[in-house]
Amino acid sequence: MKTQAAVLWEAGTQWSVEEVDLGDPLPGEVRVKLAASGMCHSDEHLLTGDLPAPLPIVGGHEGAGWVEAVGKGVTTVQEGDPVVLSFIPSCGRCRACSTGHQNLCELGALILSGSELAGGQRITARGQGVGTMCCLGTFSPYVVAHENSVVKVRGDIPLDKAALVGCGVTTGYGSSVYTAEVKAGDVLCVIGVGGIGMNAVQGGRIAGARYIVAIDPTPSKLDTAKRFGATHTATSIDEARAIVLDITDGHMADAAVIAIGVGEGEIIASAMGLIGKNGRLVMTSISPLMQIDAKISLLDMTLFQKQLRGSIFGSANPRHDIPRLLDLYRDGILKLDDLITKTYTLDQINEGYADMRDGRNIRGVILFD
Repeated sequence: MKTQAAVLWEAGTQWSVEEVDLGDPLPGEVRVKLAASGMCHSDEHLLTGDLPAPLPIVGGHEGAGWVEAVGKGVTTVQEGDPVVLSFIPSCGRCRACSTGHQNLCELGALILSGSELAGGQRITARGQGVGTMCCLGTFSPYVVAHENSVVKVRGDIPLDKAALVGCGVTTGYGSSVYTAEVKAGDVLCVIGVGGIGMNAVQGGRIAGARYIVAIDPTPSKLDTAKRFGATHTATSIDEARAIVLDITDGHMADAAVIAIGVGEGEIIASAMGLIGKNGRLVMTSISPLMQIDAKISLLDMTLFQKQLRGSIFGSANPRHDIPRLLDLYRDGILKLDDLITKTYTLDQINEGYADMRDGRNIRGVILFD
């Protein structure tokens, strides 16, 4: 079928919205008509070249919609089902999945390959094959994806909100709740309160953190963070350190999450200074491929038993956590509506990412007809 998609042809350029040909579902695949796609910072990393995906590629990896067609052998969904697309597939059979770590599914190795899980490229444009971000490519009103990337959800959840749980919400929430293991009474610091960090804040709130310190140079984001559960705000790590010293009587925070737009090694040492004995520092930010240096006090780690942890998809299990988080939204516990700063049409995608770069958006969302 012919449809529209936002294609990146070269790093350093903009998204090109143009007509593409989308193949029918192969065995194990489904075609989804999308209601909405989130505009995550990870797709911006394709433009900058920080994520080394082969080009050309259709961007987008946060999406929700309705199953329109299914290929042979599909058993988990059927036509008409409302679904959320998980940016990391989960096969349920590999070592990681079978030990409760679906976010580390072996199929995740393919998400930057530009090919679909069923093999080959499913989209063509300008006479050549085009890859898809995370085997999805949600910057298009129609997606063909493997059922391992498709999670059925309740029919009473607005899908423009549900789309965000396919990546950003779950990643931020899980970074606090699962990777950082925030518990009732803990003190949490969140460095960077954009689309990921804002959900790390509300993850800490839902987990019962006593104090949550949101750190960001943008005043409007700090104001929003207060609505999501931040008890204190700071515009820099140095400013936050003084706050944490005061509210903990010098013991420092139990956990901190780094959720800035681009992870730089220079930030590790100063972020480590926010946590105390047995504290957990979680690195959720995407870093450039060649970023291999980090500043860190190894003696500080040893003497105070501090921990530095990486986190992909918030250490979450998509088939469990996507429906669970939407239940929390349905019950009024998890905030999704307030995350969406502005909506766009597909033709406005470059405007939306300009707004993200300028700090005007917590999360932009593309709405489809």
